[in-house]
Amino acid sequence: MKLIYIANARIPTEKTHGLQIIKMSSSFVSAGVDVELVVPTRINSDFDGVDVFSYYKVESNFVIKKIKTFDPRRLLKFPVGTYIKFQSFFFMVSLFFYLLRRNNQDDVFYTRDEYLLPLLLLFSKKVVWEGHNLPQNKKYYFNFWSKCLKIVVITNGLKKELIKLGLVNDKILVAPDGVDLESFYKINKSRDDIRKELGLPVDKNIIIYAGHLYSWKGAQILADASKFLDQDCLVVFIGGTDYDIANFKVKNQHYGNIIIIGRKPHNMIPLYLKSADALVLPNSAEKEISRMFTSPMKLFEYMASQRPIIASDLPSIREILSDATAFLVKPDDVKDLANRIQEALTNHKLSDIISEEAFNKVKNYTWHKRAENIINFIMR
Repeated sequence: MKLIYIANARIPTEKTHGLQIIKMSSSFVSAGVDVELVVPTRINSDFDGVDVFSYYKVESNFVIKKIKTFDPRRLLKFPVGTYIKFQSFFFMVSLFFYLLRRNNQDDVFYTRDEYLLPLLLLFSKKVVWEGHNLPQNKKYYFNFWSKCLKIVVITNGLKKELIKLGLVNDKILVAPDGVDLESFYKINKSRDDIRKELGLPVDKNIIIYAGHLYSWKGAQILADASKFLDQDCLVVFIGGTDYDIANFKVKNQHYGNIIIIGRKPHNMIPLYLKSADALVLPNSAEKEISRMFTSPMKLFEYMASQRPIIASDLPSIREILSDATAFLVKPDDVKDLANRIQEALTNHKLSDIISEEAFNKVKNYTWHKRAENIINFIMR
């Protein structure tokens, strides 16, 4: 079987969806299928000349096809939303002519971009959509989802919503995101040695958040909780876009026990996580994507790090974590978050038990196992 993975994405990119796309493309090959990743040519000055396979630390076992697509970024200074609409339109035009030249009806088209489904279904009945969120106009897309060969979603919350719309249960597979365990296995340094290497203090209790700084991700909730932590605690934030990092620094400059490191290469994230005393996943309950639909890659990386996790008690998080694998807290409650962080830092026996349980569980959530489950589901 040949799988044509079509993604309107800058590859490589600093955003986590790029990592997920590349890890899955490589893992699909390991699961026994040929893969061609089709992406547009897009202006990507931060990554000029960067080799995709080296950047993401994956084997070059699949083909990346970049189809020439007009990118309006430098022509006009659009607002982000307008730019995305124009860029997506130009990609669809280029993709139409690319698909027109293909004549192999046995290939499976795979995409995360629901707006591409009407076009892909013109050329093939073997279209698989991987859903990470639901668009506002769900009723419009129902017709195209119903025509897909299969649907893959990252949470049960997404599956339930699609079934409510009228899709058949057997057509939908829940496949949460995953992790590369090897990147954690190969770290054989002590916590203090890692901290010295990263320039972090060895005499502090370090609490780490790794990820984007969007409001629904809850990073500000953790920042506000920092004022209730003991003086020997240091909260470290890793990740975010340049714009969000700058705003986050200004907003939290009055907190003396916070370090905002900014974006780091993904291959360094396991080191940072292993340097921590506790890891926080403070998702807000205010957005549906956070409550019901998200399957954060950092969650699985947290579990792989063998460090205690403090996470918001949300249905989406409960699909993976429980009281046996994390300290669960009331969402958006800064004092409860601070109290549970302190508990994780002081109750070493419980933290060790919880960390080990989480580590044992995450072994079922590797990228390779995820790819195998999806391929078996498609071929069923």
